[in-house]
Amino acid sequence: MSQTATAPNTVPNTAIVILAAGKGTRMRSAVPKVLHEIAGRPMLGHVLAAALETGASRLCLVTAPDQSDVREYTLAQAPTLLACIQENQLGTGDAVRAAMSALDGVERVVIMFGDTPLMRTDILRQLAMSEADVCVLGFEPEDAAAYGRIIMEADAPARIVEYKDADAPTRAIGLCNGGAMGVRASVLNELLPELQNDNAQGEYYLPDLVHLAVASGRSTALVLGDTDDTLGVDSRKGLAHAEARMQARLRAKMLEAGVGMQDPDTVYLSHDTQIEADVTFEPHVKIGPGVQIGEGTLIKAFSHLEGVRIGARATIGPFARLRPGTVLGDEARIGNFVETKNAQLGNGSKVNHLSYIGDAELGVGVNVGAGTITCNYDGFRKHITRIGDGAFIGSNSSLIAPVTIGAGAYLGSGTAVSGDVSADSLALTRAPRRDVEGWAQSFRRKNQEAD
Repeated sequence: MSQTATAPNTVPNTAIVILAAGKGTRMRSAVPKVLHEIAGRPMLGHVLAAALETGASRLCLVTAPDQSDVREYTLAQAPTLLACIQENQLGTGDAVRAAMSALDGVERVVIMFGDTPLMRTDILRQLAMSEADVCVLGFEPEDAAAYGRIIMEADAPARIVEYKDADAPTRAIGLCNGGAMGVRASVLNELLPELQNDNAQGEYYLPDLVHLAVASGRSTALVLGDTDDTLGVDSRKGLAHAEARMQARLRAKMLEAGVGMQDPDTVYLSHDTQIEADVTFEPHVKIGPGVQIGEGTLIKAFSHLEGVRIGARATIGPFARLRPGTVLGDEARIGNFVETKNAQLGNGSKVNHLSYIGDAELGVGVNVGAGTITCNYDGFRKHITRIGDGAFIGSNSSLIAPVTIGAGAYLGSGTAVSGDVSADSLALTRAPRRDVEGWAQSFRRKNQEAD
């Protein structure tokens, strides 16, 4: 049996074949199963990332003929990948046959599935670097359920039996088939044609390579992974479970790196989240893709961030919505019920509450009062609002872009500006106040008499 060991950074002369031709009918969705997202990235994206990190010399993808969107996504992520078509879904062995023409010249082939988003790179490397002719991934779940069982003889896999074909003693075995497999290319080429479909599904099972290898005197080995490594998704329930497991993995990584979470189970991260030490999350925070957060920043409860870059010691929220293109300097503050989009705030600038700042450039030390809006859209195009260093924007102001507010300028509360304001100026657009004595009393009397 193979042992877990430190693997080299690359696996040369190795092809990784990703099987993604499944229909995913249990998802009940027009979206292909492998393109459903987990932690802000399609499942297949996670699989590709793990495969690419191995340094394998070749990547192959097997899809059904009508899955052009899957192929397009994959090629956008990995332009050198070879896309292969499985004409008819006749099992995993048949899927690998569809890729054989793309495997010339490699010494070893690692086969994995496109719906296993939590597969780790080190597992793939172990499968690739095994000296055995056939190396399979196994795991020991608490509930073996309907997984195929790995039957061991002399500390090596002797055969794999699908659950539907297993008798009661075989189903009692706790070692289950994890799906992924590493095979010597020459052995794969010789044994794949020998697969038969005389089973309950009438399909060509790739795991049957194990007993074919043993029968022909070839060596087998086992790589033991955990349940997450092998977790496949074929339903909405499975997708939710995979999301939960991925979030647990991401949170654990952040906690180990010095990130604070008051209630970790309520914080949702993305696959590419970058957070420095001493950042603190209050409960119920969602981090979408493309977020970077500097050290010492506080993210308050019920805030939602995506596509943003935040400096050190900033304060966000509660109930803040930071949309793509937002860039905050050090010690900036975004308060409660503030929304930003494509907005840059310099060091120490503040938008404290109940404001919308979109398509804007704010300098250093700007203060934006409550209820302020940058009116950035004219029905056809977006326009930029620029606010200079140290400017003060009074509450309930409307900045009708394109407009520039000079450094140190003041806008009185309730001001609407559609033209530039010079530096150190005061801009006011309030109507003169007029008091009508006794008006309210007269108004009430007239209405009471009418009743």
